[in-house]
Amino acid sequence: MPRVDPYRNYSFLVEIDSITQAEFAECTGASSSTDPIEYREGNEKPLTVRKLPGLTKYTNITLKWGITDSRELLDWYTDITKGKIERKNGSIVLMDTDGITEKIRWNFTDGWPCKFDAPDFNAKGTDVAIQTMEICHEGITQVTP
Repeated sequence: MPRVDPYRNYSFLVEIDSITQAEFAECTGASSSTDPIEYREGNEKPLTVRKLPGLTKYTNITLKWGITDSRELLDWYTDITKGKIERKNGSIVLMDTDGITEKIRWNFTDGWPCKFDAPDFNAKGTDVAIQTMEICHEGITQVTP
């Protein structure tokens, strides 16, 4: 059987409904957890608790990108601060090393930006100015094409 190498984490893209932001330097937080609920009836043997599934929680998706003239993500967040809530669906897409072939997709639903950080500046540095946005959402699923 031939060896199968794992996919690389640098070749990805993010799609958010109508927003066409170019490139992202980093995307984190596509995870979920389900809280256990401990339960026991008084006369149960053995003397241990049952663990039942409780609420599932999804972490915020954090996007980082170099600042450009594009304002689409910032405008989406600015609308939220003014009470205009527009939820969007999106995807985090892992690409093959060729940058063309889609390998795995994580779809999130009903997302909206809940935090925005402007870049830090340092006159002594030569780094790219990085903006950060967190998107909270109500679910994420992995899909393999």
